[in-house]
Amino acid sequence: MAVAMKTFRVGTRGFSDVVDITAEVSEAVTGSGLGSGIALAFVAGSTASITTIEFERGSVNDLRRALERLAPEEADYEHNRKWHDGNGFSHVRAAVTGAGFSVPFQDGRLLLGTWQQIILIDHDNRARTREVIVQMVGG
Repeated sequence: MAVAMKTFRVGTRGFSDVVDITAEVSEAVTGSGLGSGIALAFVAGSTASITTIEFERGSVNDLRRALERLAPEEADYEHNRKWHDGNGFSHVRAAVTGAGFSVPFQDGRLLLGTWQQIILIDHDNRARTREVIVQMVGG
């Protein structure tokens, strides 16, 4: 088994901004020279996450509303009382949705469903530039 890694940066607006990163992850796999294996897309940081969804306006808006119900921005968070940075909600949302997403690949191609994309969600309360690490294991 061989291991390959690639990183890329994504600019976001914060506040559960959803960005489709499927093309960048696919390019990492294609450029790795590996034929088949598993790719892990991971975002460094405790206020962002990577998952999958059908990347279309309705699904994205539904996801944002669900995250707001789950961890409302205006709720009382101990994190905010301690650090006074107002982003307690973003830590909770990121913890629930997870920092990474794994997807198999074969013949240098991600094995995603027809309407399935890989997304980065920046939950923080400000614009950010996020680093995404794609680590691939395969042969």
